[in-house]
Amino acid sequence: MDLFEYQARDIFEKHGVPVLGGIVATTPDEARAGAEQLGGGTVVVKAQVKTGGRGKAGGVKLAHSPEEAAEKASEILGMDIKGHTVHRVMIAAGAKIAEEYYFSLLLDRANRSYLAMASVEGGMEIEQLAVERPEALAKVAVDPTVGIDAAKAAEIVEAAGFADDVREAVAQTIQKLWTVYQAEDATLVEVNPLVKTEDGQVVALDGKVSLDENAGFRHAEHAELEDKAAADPLEAKAKENDLNYVKLDGEVGIIGNGAGLVMSTLDVVAYAGEAHGGVKPANFLDIGGGASAAVMAAGLDVILNDPQVKSVFVNVFGGITACDEVANGIVQALGILGDEANKPLVVRLDGNNVEEGRRILAEANHPLVTLADTMDGGADAAAAAANAA
Repeated sequence: MDLFEYQARDIFEKHGVPVLGGIVATTPDEARAGAEQLGGGTVVVKAQVKTGGRGKAGGVKLAHSPEEAAEKASEILGMDIKGHTVHRVMIAAGAKIAEEYYFSLLLDRANRSYLAMASVEGGMEIEQLAVERPEALAKVAVDPTVGIDAAKAAEIVEAAGFADDVREAVAQTIQKLWTVYQAEDATLVEVNPLVKTEDGQVVALDGKVSLDENAGFRHAEHAELEDKAAADPLEAKAKENDLNYVKLDGEVGIIGNGAGLVMSTLDVVAYAGEAHGGVKPANFLDIGGGASAAVMAAGLDVILNDPQVKSVFVNVFGGITACDEVANGIVQALGILGDEANKPLVVRLDGNNVEEGRRILAEANHPLVTLADTMDGGADAAAAAANAA
């Protein structure tokens, strides 16, 4: 789960990372009040969207009075920044910046470890810096069993080339950012820029945090950070039913058991769709090892309520869950859904108890269900049905 900047700022403050005051506003009047609360002087009005490039898009503006803060907030609220509508702004205390740095800590999946990255050249697109001047970005591996202690923090600031007058302060801040990463079960903690102010203070001026949703059971408070208003309603419904679902932009709904099989099914449907008007997969939906009537009904309910979906391809390989159980689940699910089940379903079963599963579906003889012998054949049939709808 990616956090808004103001949420990252609050988490930083919670763990002792030096930050400036910040107040969230959803209206110009709230922005004015926030600026007054921060002392009435210069503030920065910052669009709160989960994407980069806010400054270039006009989503970050200086204001020198509460009245100007309200004016700038009025300009920013409602903006579209890379497809994200601005519904709130953060009124951040101003700072006199002497230098800008960069720091991030992330999950290094390739090496099954953590990676710290730091540079004394912050404030710009870090991807651009990494490509154009890779030597300016220090990369230091972090042992998950040790983390960032004083010695590792010193190694990072040395590798990045921080000046002597800020090394200790930066090292201490990096250790606190490690605390954020570890304590909150994050997969990314990024500060750009980390700044030295004119009076010599080191402050995290901006923050980006991504939390591992798999660790949510350890953090009941993280549920409050979710932006439910912006969540896709179908993805929200799937989440409520513990379904592994991702909405895509195609017309063929996909249900499978196992992430690998579902990913393969997406590819096969996309390929088959080229011969049928260019139709594409509408979603990723993995029902996992269980295919009870309730699970299948929940999956079909999500997919069939997507107005983009024109047909559904159920592609199941029976292993731990036998094909007859899947078939019974489909039949019962269609009964549960009733009139809501109104789009053609192509079902391909293979594996454990496949003959019995096919017999159950054949005997049910549901008008919406078509049996397919192969994965390719099922994908073709589903794509054709979507194109004809």
